[in-house]
Amino acid sequence: MSEKKTQGVQKAALKKVFGYIKNYRILMLLSIIMAAATVICSLYVPILIGRAIDLIIDKGNVDFEGLSVLLPQIAIVAVAAALIQWLMNTVNNRITYHIVRDIRDEAFRKIEILPLSYVDSHPAGGIVNRVIADADQFADGLLMGFTQLFTGVVTILGTLLFMLTINWKIALVVVVLTPLSLFIAKFIAGRTYKMFRLQSETRGEQTAFIDEMIGNQKVVQAFSHESEALEKFDEINDRLADCSLQATFYSSITNPATRFVNSMVYAGVAAAGAVACIATAGTVNPFTVGQLSCFLSYANQYTKPFNEISGVVTELQNALACASRLFELIEEQPQIPDAENAAVLENVKGSVSLENVDFSYTPERELIKNLSLNVKPGQRIAIVGPTGCGKTTIINLLMRFYDVNSGAVKVEGEDIRDVTRNSLRISYGMVLQETWLKSGTVRDNITMGKPDATDEEVIAAAKASHAHSFIKRLPDGYNTIIGEDGGSLSQGQKQLLCIARVMLCLPPMLILDEATSSIDTRTELKIQEAFARMMKGRTSFIVAHRLSTIREADVILVMKDGHIIEQGRHEELLELNGFYANLYNSQFAV
Repeated sequence: MSEKKTQGVQKAALKKVFGYIKNYRILMLLSIIMAAATVICSLYVPILIGRAIDLIIDKGNVDFEGLSVLLPQIAIVAVAAALIQWLMNTVNNRITYHIVRDIRDEAFRKIEILPLSYVDSHPAGGIVNRVIADADQFADGLLMGFTQLFTGVVTILGTLLFMLTINWKIALVVVVLTPLSLFIAKFIAGRTYKMFRLQSETRGEQTAFIDEMIGNQKVVQAFSHESEALEKFDEINDRLADCSLQATFYSSITNPATRFVNSMVYAGVAAAGAVACIATAGTVNPFTVGQLSCFLSYANQYTKPFNEISGVVTELQNALACASRLFELIEEQPQIPDAENAAVLENVKGSVSLENVDFSYTPERELIKNLSLNVKPGQRIAIVGPTGCGKTTIINLLMRFYDVNSGAVKVEGEDIRDVTRNSLRISYGMVLQETWLKSGTVRDNITMGKPDATDEEVIAAAKASHAHSFIKRLPDGYNTIIGEDGGSLSQGQKQLLCIARVMLCLPPMLILDEATSSIDTRTELKIQEAFARMMKGRTSFIVAHRLSTIREADVILVMKDGHIIEQGRHEELLELNGFYANLYNSQFAV
């Protein structure tokens, strides 16, 4: 990324951050007021200490009465400064974590409305890393900015004003040397952003890889792929270590470099102040040792924020790099929203049609071309064909997970692009080959589509799907807590729960995509009977590789390369002795 483009991304990210900060403008104003109050108290303490030093004139010549007045004042001001600073930090924490909460909330909301094409083309771990790790890094930088940046700027302005009132000539020494510190901080900060962004991207890549390996550890071990996985992880880990070291190296230079400049400032003030003390001794308006002590304290307080601000600037580079990745996710193009006048599907009977449908996942690779199909209410439509012919793609189009490139998919004569997604999808009951269960009780998973279902309805659905017997054997039956994606349940048990979930809702249309692929043959026969009862009077789309499961279908669609090349009942297709007959005979050849 070029320097100019990097600066543009930084400015854009910073502008968006300020957009979120505006929502907490009252708390921000309160934080700035308390930062100013903290600095004023901190700057007043050296004045009181300087006065106290001047009251210690000589051995045996100490103004104890004056000291008895000044010392309590010093204590009160110091305690007030500490208390105000604590309140300011509390406010800053509230602002920071509410902003990060808002950004995370917006990011997750965007994930929920992103098109499946985005989710399919991006590693899940990378998306998770943006919402979790990048948000945490952004919070750390933002909190440091609120905590130290405001206080630092007010401290610099306040100390400079106080020094000018005490001795403007010595104050000029400080002012002349200050730009050097700012130049060093800016020079280093310009190089850390790119390093921190690369670090954030590589960390996301590593998270995605770890997520992929853990989720598929059985396959990794079954194919003895451990060494290759370790090699790949080491390569990513080494890249992360390198870019992290470079980012940390540049960021760590800032503090010692600015400290060196600040030490020069302090030494210059001490030398100029000592000369002033000697030169003005015995005059009408001498520069006293107490004033020099106060001035040195101010010089130290003046230069200290530059160290902190330089550290803040470096940390903000990391925060902005992470924020820009979050904003990239938030600004992704969402799925096409429902039309303003979108109709709600009601009284669905199950009439479905595909009219001259063209669709491809990528423009350069054609998949479905000029596909037409008419399904009458209550028909059982089986879709068969070799892998990659477009069977699951038709399911994606029916559910409007993807929109057609041209043509139309209609339900009850309505183009599904003109109806609400929610009313379309609740009209279908869907059981996929890939099971998905959420963390919670068995009952929670079965009632996902019908949360208000009674216990009797849940048990009836479980019995219909032949899941009731194994659920009873679980420690707490239907109240047994299962972990992410079913926990320790077998693949077949998880699929039975997914089938029970659909049987509980019984919508007017069904989609069964290899729904019994993980179930033993004996149970499959029982499930097929249950499916037969469930499909009676309901339009059903059945995707199956085992052709024995779709003999009773009203219409079998045989697909190849995105086209329907044959269609008819089982016996009719066998008589044709075509592609379907070859598929069927190959499964039962002796």
